[in-house]
Amino acid sequence: MEDSVAMAMERRRAAEAARKERIFNTRNRVIGLDLSKLETQVTEKRERERVEREQDKAFESLSAMHDALLQQQFEEEESRRAELSRELIQFRATHQRAEDSRDADLNFKQLDLNPPVSEKDLGPSSMQVFQGGDGMDREQKKAQMEENERFLKAQTQEKEKMRFHKNQTELLWGRAKVQQDLRELQLSAVEDKCKKEAQVALSMYNQAQASERAQQQKMDKMKEEGENFMEVWHMMTSDLLTECPEAAERRGEGSGPRVLLDRWKGMSAEQLNTIRKQREEQLTAKERQREAERQRKAAWDSVLMAQSREGEEEEKRESERERQRRTELDRYNMQLAREQEAHQQYLDKNLYTNRPAASYFTQFGSSSR
Repeated sequence: MEDSVAMAMERRRAAEAARKERIFNTRNRVIGLDLSKLETQVTEKRERERVEREQDKAFESLSAMHDALLQQQFEEEESRRAELSRELIQFRATHQRAEDSRDADLNFKQLDLNPPVSEKDLGPSSMQVFQGGDGMDREQKKAQMEENERFLKAQTQEKEKMRFHKNQTELLWGRAKVQQDLRELQLSAVEDKCKKEAQVALSMYNQAQASERAQQQKMDKMKEEGENFMEVWHMMTSDLLTECPEAAERRGEGSGPRVLLDRWKGMSAEQLNTIRKQREEQLTAKERQREAERQRKAAWDSVLMAQSREGEEEEKRESERERQRRTELDRYNMQLAREQEAHQQYLDKNLYTNRPAASYFTQFGSSSR
């Protein structure tokens, strides 16, 4: 029973300590803690790390596969080179032996110290010539040497024939080259002749064009001189220089007289008098309008002056009222200050006489309840 009570008290103490840690933690109380957001971030980070690990594994496997392929290619290349080397050695050993060369009779010639001996001259106990020996080796070598000489002669003849064919080919090629050069010279001569003929034809064409252009310019100049003469004659005989006043007026159908500007020589005295009279009437009307405008402006200025004076007087009255209100407000504030000072002295000297100690303030906030 006592153990269960002690365990219950211990649980309460632990819960109280955990509750104090949560409540009195400034970070959690002021800033707050978003557990769902933190869990989401942790999950995203784990997923990102898992994806990175899988990518690293995939890269490692791909690199290993590439290394294996490169190693296999290298081994195949080495085996191919070794096989080619073996085949080359075998080919040289089979088809390119030194004793089968053309000068083998010089390099592998052996002195015959023992002359050939017939079997009839030898007794049973001589034992110098045996069946299957090299008694006939000299004949075989002689036959081989003759074969080599025939082969050498055939090669020499073949070389001579090839040299003859080459000389014939070079001779034919030289002849073809000479013919081609002659053909090019002929074509060049024909081309030069055609160019000269084309230049002669072009020169004749240019001369014909120049003469035709000169004739055309001469005709244009004569035509322009005739037109200028006709224009001067028309100006001399027209109404413009004869100063005929009726020529400047022309009556249209159903309309008043129309002035022709190219023939007009000026206005008459009646037209000038009419224009002067209209100008005087316009000046008089303009002066009357200016006088009316001056009177209207003077009246408007007087109205503005009166309004300005009234506004200044109103501003003075308003400033006086504002000064009086400020004076009354200062007086009221001073009264309030005196009352507050007296109230504060009452609180300090009469009411708040028992000041609390520092332990009074530290007892608060020590428990979570």
